[in-house]
Amino acid sequence: MTRAPSAAVVLVVVGLSCQEIGASLAVLLFPEVGPLGMVMLRLVFSAVVLLLIARPRLVGHSRAAWRSVVEFGAVLAIMNGLFYLALERLPLGVTVTIEVLGPLVLSIVASRRASAWLWALLALAGVVALAGGGWDRLDPLGVLFALGAAASWAFYILASARVGTQFPRLDGLALAMAVGALIALPFGIWDAGTALLRWDIIALGAGVALLSSTIPYALELVALRRLPAAAFAILMSLAPATASIAGFVLLGQHLSWLELVGIALVIAASIGAVRSSGRAARETAEPVG
Repeated sequence: MTRAPSAAVVLVVVGLSCQEIGASLAVLLFPEVGPLGMVMLRLVFSAVVLLLIARPRLVGHSRAAWRSVVEFGAVLAIMNGLFYLALERLPLGVTVTIEVLGPLVLSIVASRRASAWLWALLALAGVVALAGGGWDRLDPLGVLFALGAAASWAFYILASARVGTQFPRLDGLALAMAVGALIALPFGIWDAGTALLRWDIIALGAGVALLSSTIPYALELVALRRLPAAAFAILMSLAPATASIAGFVLLGQHLSWLELVGIALVIAASIGAVRSSGRAARETAEPVG
């Protein structure tokens, strides 16, 4: 009975690890291609893989469905662009912690419970602790980019849900990824320049796409079949911790004890908000009396 959930937990953790290793590799490539060049490489290769796997049908969709795909693709491009621009200026663990605030705020709003304010205050305390770790370490423009990525992640969740109801299987995601890649293309070419003519850079960009998107998504898809959605969401709340470890081990990014406290508080707030919204959903579904 416990083997399937345990295996699913391992899959989620491996997926998170791959994601942060991919982000670390992307940071190492910034001097060669720049953050926007890295975004372009990630989205282009992710789109190619998804289009080959999904082979989406291009006919028979409404105008509203195509509009949703374009909006989703734009959100993907903006979210990834802001995330990598933040990574250029902030430690990986701090960037992911700030980005997690997007879905955290969304889950707090969705819960509609008084206890949600407790998690909001806890998250605020975490942000204050991060700031207390030293503004000289937290580049203000990098923080703005990370906050933009957080807001984009909230819109990503909403856009993904909408596209998921309008397209079967992975069709909507594959088409949206292609749109995002097209949007990122001119910015990436401008940022990376002649580095895109080097096969080693192209290969590393494909590796980042594989680690950051393809492998984590596949593992999460399998894990979701074996884990309750709430348990999966709680595991995903650990992303700031895995990012901090990856940043320390792979990039040599040291965090102060106050920044580590801030990351822990945001993780605790995320877990609390997920559990609270899950209880609210169950209470709404259950008949009264």
